[in-house]
Amino acid sequence: MALINYLTKIQFDHGAVGLLKEELEALGVNSPMIVTDKGVRGAGLLEPVLSSIVQDPDPAIFDETPGNPTEEVLEAALALYGERGCDGLIGVGGGSSIDLAKGVALMATHEPPLERYAAILGGVERVTSEVAPVIAIPTTAGTGSEVGRAALLTLRDGRKLAFIAPNMIPRAAICDPDLTLGLPRGLTAATGMDALTHCIETFLSPRVNPPADAIALDGVNRAMRFIERAVGDGTDGEARWSMMMASLQGGMAFQKGLGAVHAMSHPLGGLSEPVLHHGTLNAVILPAVLRFNSNHTGDKYDRLRDAMGLTAGADVAEAIEALNRRIGMPANLREMGVTDEVLPRMIEGAVADHCNASNPRPTDASAYERLFAEVMG
Repeated sequence: MALINYLTKIQFDHGAVGLLKEELEALGVNSPMIVTDKGVRGAGLLEPVLSSIVQDPDPAIFDETPGNPTEEVLEAALALYGERGCDGLIGVGGGSSIDLAKGVALMATHEPPLERYAAILGGVERVTSEVAPVIAIPTTAGTGSEVGRAALLTLRDGRKLAFIAPNMIPRAAICDPDLTLGLPRGLTAATGMDALTHCIETFLSPRVNPPADAIALDGVNRAMRFIERAVGDGTDGEARWSMMMASLQGGMAFQKGLGAVHAMSHPLGGLSEPVLHHGTLNAVILPAVLRFNSNHTGDKYDRLRDAMGLTAGADVAEAIEALNRRIGMPANLREMGVTDEVLPRMIEGAVADHCNASNPRPTDASAYERLFAEVMG
């Protein structure tokens, strides 16, 4: 039996941010809190958001979102939400800001502790429809968090866990490619590889969801055609539109689950030092996992080659490695500052991660030991 659920309201196009006021009114949100980071605020990307909520001349703004949102930061944002009497959230930024907004929406309406709502600890059924409304406005094209049912948050003890439930999906997503114009080359590359990895990995998941497969393959095709244009020219509106769509499609296809790439990148993202970008991790890890899974997916690699624009029989992993080189991704984890000392913890975290269950090839600690050795370089 295949259970297929889709998804949320999406406003998508150049200038879509101008519809924010309309979406707030539709949700009955009168006092939203904006969750963002200092980079987004400093780049002036909040201005079109603020101009759409002029009915509140002094909105609550939490701009302390870190690269990997933590339980401590969530509690600080939650305190501001309560102090200002807010009744909804606007997540503006990359996946970290949107995930933090989701976390605040959860804990503003549910009893602590946060840990009890983690998917891997049986929390899915504990997340009720009382979650505060969230409108997600991405300013990068990578995570797909604007339509995802998960928030990734790092607990005090260092565990990076997923909080997953249908009620965690934002009530509306406003996807405006104009907000990504001028995004720096390195961040464009890393977030673009995040989107591509999401589309590839969810397509290869063994769970049955043909609509998600079709969405994922279209996202793969878009990302492969437009990522280098977006990296090479930050003002290319067509490339930015297609990369934001590929990112959205990756998030829509999450319904099938992910796999070993994310099972490995999640514990790495929980490290306090070095601080590692999720999309960059996915780019570095993806080729090794593609090689590992290659004989366990039926005809899917042939379909993937078609979507990627590769010739019959081409090595998919090598194609990703070549793309990584062309857009300036690191060659391995060691180049990113990861040391051998953390690997036992990373292997343990990968085995326990919720994404491990939907990898097409069964993957245990010994398999992850080999995979980590390969991607360390």
